[in-house]
Order: sequence, then C-alpha cells, then structure tokens
Amino acid sequence: MLEKIIQKNTEKSEISEQLKGLREQLTLLENKIKTAGVPVIITFDGWSAAGKGSMIAKLIRSLDPRFYKVVSYRAPNEQEKRMPWLWRYWQTLPKKGEFLILDRSWYRDTVNAFMYGEIDKETRDTRLEDICTFERQLTDDGYVIVKIFLHITEDEQKKRIEKLENSSVTSWRVESHDIKNMEKYDKFFRRYDKMLENTNTAFAPWTCVGANERASAELEVLTAVSKAVSTAVSAKEKGEHYIPEPQFDTCGYNYPEYKTIEMPALAEVDMNKSLDEAEYEKKLKKYQDKLFKLQNLCYQKKIPVIICYEGWDAAGKGGNIKRIAAALDPRGYEVHPIAAPEPSELARHYLWRFWTRLEKNGHFTIFDRTWYGRVMVEPIEKLTPEERVNMAYREINEFESQLHDWGAEIIKFWVNVDKDEQLRRFNERENTPEKRWKITDEDWRNREKWDTYEKYVDRMITLTSTDIAPWTILEGNDKKYARIKALKTIVKRLEKRLEKEDK
Repeated sequence: MLEKIIQKNTEKSEISEQLKGLREQLTLLENKIKTAGVPVIITFDGWSAAGKGSMIAKLIRSLDPRFYKVVSYRAPNEQEKRMPWLWRYWQTLPKKGEFLILDRSWYRDTVNAFMYGEIDKETRDTRLEDICTFERQLTDDGYVIVKIFLHITEDEQKKRIEKLENSSVTSWRVESHDIKNMEKYDKFFRRYDKMLENTNTAFAPWTCVGANERASAELEVLTAVSKAVSTAVSAKEKGEHYIPEPQFDTCGYNYPEYKTIEMPALAEVDMNKSLDEAEYEKKLKKYQDKLFKLQNLCYQKKIPVIICYEGWDAAGKGGNIKRIAAALDPRGYEVHPIAAPEPSELARHYLWRFWTRLEKNGHFTIFDRTWYGRVMVEPIEKLTPEERVNMAYREINEFESQLHDWGAEIIKFWVNVDKDEQLRRFNERENTPEKRWKITDEDWRNREKWDTYEKYVDRMITLTSTDIAPWTILEGNDKKYARIKALKTIVKRLEKRLEKEDK
C-alpha cells in the first residue's frame, strides 16, 4: 500500500480556496454530528516527524473545542501495563455526537512496540487481531473510525529530524525511538506496509496520505475526514448503517471462534441440594481461609481475578458476594454493583462501563450483575434491537477472551432458584419492614416474564460458556449451599491456575 502513495507537490496558494471550503464544511458537519448522535474517532499514525501533531492542529481549527478531545499516546505507563492492553483506549471513547482525535492510536502498541522491543512477534500478531475485533465492535455500534497514516519518504524524514535536532527550541522533541524509526526506515517500511494491509478492513479502512508536502497533505486529510463524516451523517439520517469508501482494496476479516462447554438447561438443574448449619459453618471457615491465602498468591503473581454474578431476583447474589468479600483483603478487591446505565454510559458502547471498572492485575474485580444484561434484560424490555443483541453474544466472548489473554481468571456464576422459592422470598421481603426496600414493582413485573427470561438465560449460558470463561450454576434454593459452592469453585479455579503458573 505504501508504494502506491503519491507524494504531491502543491503550493498552498493553489488550494487555499479548497481548504477554506473544507473547513467550513467540517464546521457544519460537526453540528450535524451532534444532532445525529454519531461518535467519530480520527486516528493519526505514521512515521516519526511525519507531521501528526501539526496536522491535528490544522484539523481542529474547524471544530468546536467543547465537542472534541485530542489524546496523545506514547509508550504505556506503569498503571497501563497492569491492565489489558486495549484498556487505555476504551477509557477515552467519545460519547455520541463527539469527536475523539488520537495522536497515535492502538497501532502504536503493535508494530512500533514490536520494533522497539517492547513486545514479541506473537503478541504483535495477537494485537493486530484484537485491533480488527475492537474496530469492528465500535463500527457495529455506530462509531465512525477514520484512520489516517501519514507517509513521508526516507530523505524527507531525515531532513525533518535533522532540522528538529539542530534547533535549541525543538531538539527535545527528538527521542531515541524517532532515531530508530529513521535509521531502520526500510525495515519499518515493510512492517508498516504489512500492518496497513492486514488491518485495512471494509468497516475501518485506512486513508494513506503522502505528507512530504504539508499543504497537499492537509487537503487530503480534510477531504477524507469531511467525506467520511458527511457520508455517516447521511446514512444516519436515512436510518442506514454507515459503510466507508476504502482508498485501497480491503482485506478479509475472520470472526474469532470460541470453544463452548455443554451446559444443562435451568429446568434440568437439581434444586434440592442443601447444607445443615453445622456443616455450613465448618465449610465456610475452611474455604474463606483458603481464599484469603490464594488472594495473596494471586497478588504476588499479578493474576487478575474477575468474578461475575448473574441470577434471578432474590436468588441471593448479595449474600453470596458478601461471603466472598469477607474472605478477602479489602485493599485488593472492588465490588461493582451494576444498575441501569447512566446517560454517559448509554452514550457509549455498552462494554465501555465494564472496561472502565476493571481492577489492575493482582486484584479481584467482583461484578454484581454484568455485561450479560445486554442479552437478557435489554431484548426482553425492547431496549436493544434484536440484531445488536445477537452481535452481543460474539462481542461478549471476544471481551472475555481479551481478558483471558491479559491473564485474568474469569469465574461466572448464575445463581438459580425455582419459581416457588422466589415467590416465598418476595413475600418475606414485603412482610418484613427492614427488608421491604429490597422488593420493587419491577421485581414483580419481571417475575411475570419468568418463562421468557428462562429462555434467554438458557441461550446465554449455551452461547457464552466457553472453555476460558465457563458458567457455574449455583443451586440457590438453599443459600448456604450456594455460598459454599461459590467459595469452593473460586478456590479450586485459583488453585488450578496457580499450579499451572508454578509449572
């Protein structure tokens, strides 16, 4: 692809009127973007000294600073290194109707990181696959991604870097990475070219710009951004999905595949399991003591642990979580109760609020309800179109796979009760003043949809119980039994993981 890029040589005076027109058009389009609620991400990648910063400065001259954000990415800091590698990019996702402009993007952490010796080849290849999945998830959700690669020739790069180095005002801007980028130009050229070809997808194609001459490059960048944004706005107004127009032939895209584990339907689960009080107290102490020790070992080995709770209303999720948390050092875990999304969460991809709640490696993240609301509550309550719900099963498996690749141990519980036991607990809550706050009209309304919910839960467990993140069904008619089974499951999973780490 890089060999096909033409380095134009146009005087700014020749195109000044075109540039003026494009800036005016972008100002108008920005208002349409806000009205249509379309989130736009514009990434600038390319060679050292290619002019990414100055090009961003020219682009934002046309935009209202209240509705865009510019983020510059370099090598990850110590906190970012302890999170999944895409975590820092999820943090900055724009809301609907806003622009995010990136000075280097997730591509900086792939080819550049590999060439600078920060990651190995296998990690680089995995990240390129993650990138395609990430971009597909965003564009499926209505994001517009404009990816710009600024290309300069070897002679031009050398001239620019030498100029920067020889000035007392700009010499500080030249880093060792820039020198390496210049000295190994041919090698970087091949790596960049392969990266561009492998990530030039139909849903997020590259715009490659010859940037030797700055005025010509500005014209190409403003034209590309304006065209993409106007096409996206037009599609939204027609109720259609935005389809970008690629500059080059696009590459194929293969959806990741995951191995699922056969699970019983909820109706097949034996709910007649119980523990007497003496046995419960004995096992509670045993497994809580074990879990406390395992937490310390996970911290030492920097293993992130993610524990997810879903289940019927009044199934006992809160009490179950309380017994888990009681065993843990409070400095090493966080419990996140998940309610209906806030406006700022609704304005972004639904997984955003879960990416932003992850704890760093070595710590426990406990979710009281999770991303699975996307495939249970939302379709039943008609909050999300069926098409997006079907996509969510794939997106959830992808999300959990990326957490697994990070090193996380993912433990998922469905706390099950039968219909009669739920009714008994509902009535108990209503008739007990100190528990009455726990029961709402929504709980009764959901109960009326029991059969529908059961169908969706069975489908959810079937499609998302993978070998890397399997579901465990807790028989919750007896809360004591469910609590011990949860503790025992966590202990066994962590013991097995630590044994594997030692080997």
